[in-house]
Amino acid sequence: MGEYILEMNNITKVFPGVKALDNVSLKVRPGSVHALMGENGAGKSTLMKCLFGIYHEDGGEIILDGKPEKIMTSKQALDLGVSMIHQELHPIRFRPVMENIWLGRFPMKGIAVNKKAMIEKTRELFEEVDLDINPEVLAGTLSASNLQLVEIAKAVSYNSKIIIMDEPTSSLTENETQHLFKIIRKLQDKGCAIIYISHKMEEILKIADEVTIMRDGQYVGTWDASELTTDLIINRMVGRDMTNRFPPKEYQPSDDVVLKVQGLCSPLPKSFQGVSFELKRGEILGIGGLVGAQRTELVEAIFGLREIVEGTIEKDGKPMKIKSPRDAIRENIALLTEERRATGIFGILSVLDNTVIVNQKAYAHGGVLRDGDRLKAAEESNAELRTKTPNMDENMENLSGGNQQKVLLARWLLTDPDILILDEPTRGIDVGAKYEIYMIMHKLVEQGKSIIMISSEMPELLGMSDRIMVMCEGRVTGFLDSGEADSVQVMNYATKFMQ
Repeated sequence: MGEYILEMNNITKVFPGVKALDNVSLKVRPGSVHALMGENGAGKSTLMKCLFGIYHEDGGEIILDGKPEKIMTSKQALDLGVSMIHQELHPIRFRPVMENIWLGRFPMKGIAVNKKAMIEKTRELFEEVDLDINPEVLAGTLSASNLQLVEIAKAVSYNSKIIIMDEPTSSLTENETQHLFKIIRKLQDKGCAIIYISHKMEEILKIADEVTIMRDGQYVGTWDASELTTDLIINRMVGRDMTNRFPPKEYQPSDDVVLKVQGLCSPLPKSFQGVSFELKRGEILGIGGLVGAQRTELVEAIFGLREIVEGTIEKDGKPMKIKSPRDAIRENIALLTEERRATGIFGILSVLDNTVIVNQKAYAHGGVLRDGDRLKAAEESNAELRTKTPNMDENMENLSGGNQQKVLLARWLLTDPDILILDEPTRGIDVGAKYEIYMIMHKLVEQGKSIIMISSEMPELLGMSDRIMVMCEGRVTGFLDSGEADSVQVMNYATKFMQ
């Protein structure tokens, strides 16, 4: 084997109406962590899907261990020692964790599956990566972060020479991220190469040996991570300086209370209890807290997705009875969910259908949908958000994660909501697209709309919120004004019942 375990030379990939990859090269050394960075739509995931056999390159060559390979299927990639942890998880939720891990390669005893051997193999694997999960529990009962760790363990189980990790920490807490880094160090010691895709700059500078940056489907360059800073990475990713990560605030929230929540409780044993807060017109109220703080559960209840057993919700001084999302939409409340793949997009439908699906009635006349009206609305809403798509007929699943998020935001903006609830609105989105979403948020509050934003990214929580409500284990532990808030205060409130 030469200096590189992997060489991807001049890879080109064309989809109808768009050149996704234009002569992109990537060279990875054995035992290294090689970060792959770029804005959403830069082509990172497309390049990795060519390596993993999901897509077939239209030009260029892939060399593994010094030998040219034409990788036609994911099974072939796995046989060649390449495994991939995808950004969007697709577990078989109604089957046990162990079956999700060994699917397609169950240990057998004659013609029957050897369940005992599968349990033992899974336990040994979890021990190797220091993961405390029962192999026999259903995958659907696990949290997003535990599903992510199971997926990482599954990749390790293939004894791969190269593991592609696409946004592996997007659902992980700080402690779980450190756990992942320990696993990565162990894999490096065995000579395994990691290709690491992430938008988290601090993470990249901590874990990576080399960094390759892509822009608009083209190769920008490769550098030693030790030579780079956050500002340099951003400059090379977006092709321009971004001295401010957040737009300047040119608005002032009013004193009018648009939403008043009092003593809200959902059914025990584990959920939010006694939550009270006010949301003002033209305000961004941030909600901070750690995994398990019940922030998502709270906003889902306000949107009619979860049962409320006690407490009241008022909008503009009038009591509301929200039993379903339809009731919430009727009250001009919108919710952008945390898990866009599971609860947001319709992957096999077009960008057009995904954009207008909530607002269909507005384009119906005499019981007939007017396609021209639908198309115009979808085009205008997506143009405002600068969504990158060849056209409105493109399948939603073919867009990058960040552009899918923009379509979902475009969907809700068409309903003209008074209150927009954003649950991790920039999760898995690059710095340039984040800034665009922040600008839209500012524009909405300037128009008198109100926003509730859940964010696990401390800079975002501090940089975008007018006030911050912090939760810990289902209870509100404090409120902070943005001018006085810092990360230490937020963390003190977020861990109040854990100390």
